[in-house]
Amino acid sequence: MLSAPPILGTENQSPFQVDSRREIIALLRGLKESNQLIGMMINSGSEIFITTVLDVDDANNSVIVDSAPGQLANQRIVEAPRVSFEGLLDRISIQFSSSGVQRTVFENRPALQFAIPASLIRLQRREYYRINTPVSNPIRVLIPVPLADAIENLKLSLVDISCGGVAMLDEKKVLDSTIGTVYENCKLDLPSIGLLDVVLQVRNSQDVILLNGKTNRRLGCQFVHMSNAVLANIQRYIMKLERERNAKLTGIR
Repeated sequence: MLSAPPILGTENQSPFQVDSRREIIALLRGLKESNQLIGMMINSGSEIFITTVLDVDDANNSVIVDSAPGQLANQRIVEAPRVSFEGLLDRISIQFSSSGVQRTVFENRPALQFAIPASLIRLQRREYYRINTPVSNPIRVLIPVPLADAIENLKLSLVDISCGGVAMLDEKKVLDSTIGTVYENCKLDLPSIGLLDVVLQVRNSQDVILLNGKTNRRLGCQFVHMSNAVLANIQRYIMKLERERNAKLTGIR
């Protein structure tokens, strides 16, 4: 992941804003049908919960999403003046928000409900074309950090990768997650390609509350001063992941 996508309401988004109700409903249903995990954020993104779209009801003008883990978390969401959502659909970032999230019940389980948004943001710029990395065989990045009296290589798993950067998990919260922090001499370990030298700059940090209630720190980092050769290798790897994903979807080996 390159950097935190612009927050709804910032400038220069008009080319990416979708106002057609039919298209908005189609995009929301796309998130539902593909069972995409989406981020549900409050307090200007300082708290993020992972959820999924359960239902999009055009007739009743409602969107239903899975509730957050725990009563207190759901209460904070309901009381928040605005709740923002972000997900990926076909590698395109979909962002929308609501100022009136309410508790509800869907198929005999707790859920959250809000009105179908009047507009949403669909970011199609190349740097937002991210692809999830394999869960069964995680991609690693080696980051040299000072620990005690020596420099050690911290090995973190990637969540996704794009030509602009990566998202990774720092479960033990070892790294300095201050926005703008630069990590030099990192090694990106790509299967069948090898170790690539990269410089990473922290662009966003979120403590993500997973569906099981556990917390994990997700860092979005931008590639800095990347050479054309490294970029070409990353592009090649992304294309390889895309081919493998498409082959699984179509049943081709």
